[in-house]
Amino acid sequence: MPEDLPGDAADPGDVRGLEDIPSVEVISRAAVMLLSAAAERLGLADPDPASSPHRDLDEARRLITALAGLVTSSAEYLGMHAGPLRDGLQSLQKAFREASAVPDAPGAGPGEKYTGPVH
Repeated sequence: MPEDLPGDAADPGDVRGLEDIPSVEVISRAAVMLLSAAAERLGLADPDPASSPHRDLDEARRLITALAGLVTSSAEYLGMHAGPLRDGLQSLQKAFREASAVPDAPGAGPGEKYTGPVH
């Protein structure tokens, strides 16, 4: 119930229904969330990613693969957002490759079945 929400969130004028949000915004927000979560799981938010308590390459692989599928399948709808999201994805793929003790073969890394090999 809106009256149960803290602060300004109780104002119904501050809430947009999903029907009011353009698809490009929904897709972009989902992609940014996946991108951010994958970066966290790679430990990139910490000064020393290798010793990050949040580092989990298995989880990062899943997030990067989901991001690759989303960005690749929706690129035609993303307009000017497609390039930066592709760049972010490729950066994560490269960071994953660098973080792996035994790197995947070209084309077998996270999301590479959707994007092609990342070197």
